[in-house]
Amino acid sequence: MHIGKNKKPKPIDLLAMPQVERMKLIREVRQQLRQKAAEAKLWQNFMEADNVTINGNIVQSDLTPLKGISLSDVWNHGC
Repeated sequence: MHIGKNKKPKPIDLLAMPQVERMKLIREVRQQLRQKAAEAKLWQNFMEADNVTINGNIVQSDLTPLKGISLSDVWNHGC
């Protein structure tokens, strides 16, 4: 259920959908909402922290705002 930036989602009639498909769709939507909520909490914590350090590397501080982070960068430099 990927939606482009400028496209409106196609309406879905849940009642016309078979129950198995409906339950699968509901599970996927719940998972996406949980993930978005977790990401929002993580970003909020990043914004409230003075310094964020991972494996000894400062990835965000008051002087240098966080522009992006890659796990490969953190793991490769931290080992």
